[in-house]
Amino acid sequence: MRITGGRYCGRTIKCPPGEIRPAMDRMRTSLFAILGDLSDCSFLDLFSGSGSVGIEAASRGASTVHLVEMDKGKRSVIMQNISIVESQITLFVTSVQSFIRQAKQDYDIVYADPPFPFKGKTELAALIAEKHVVKEGGLFIIHYPSEEKKLWSERIGSLAFIDERAYGRSLLRFYKNREKDET
Repeated sequence: MRITGGRYCGRTIKCPPGEIRPAMDRMRTSLFAILGDLSDCSFLDLFSGSGSVGIEAASRGASTVHLVEMDKGKRSVIMQNISIVESQITLFVTSVQSFIRQAKQDYDIVYADPPFPFKGKTELAALIAEKHVVKEGGLFIIHYPSEEKKLWSERIGSLAFIDERAYGRSLLRFYKNREKDET
């Protein structure tokens, strides 16, 4: 896999052992074209796998990048991958749910790419909204299979649906935190 754009464009990253479904280059390129310049943004990559999405965020200027991956077997490869960049990227080896429940900060962008068989994606989104992990005006982005489209609502707590993009059977769904709209 290669970084598709930004400061680290073209650098190669490894795929860790075990179950992984790395974000397609086309989808990553499209995602970051939509997001644009991430200078001074904070970025949280949930279910980070190889760390490719978080590295892409750093490549495009994100100042704070946190990766969350539960599989301890992926740690050494993720650490090798993030060592190829000069940006500070922090890896948390824990379950996404535990990380969200104990989050010490909120983020401009929260990207979640759970394994397709993962149950409870909408519940995870609700937990993210409940724990205020996305800054006011920030984005929550979820990558999920098209057969789950009917599970997603227009609003999840303070998160309001704003866009969706299809890449084969994969969908990226974008929510904006509109917490102040609720009052």
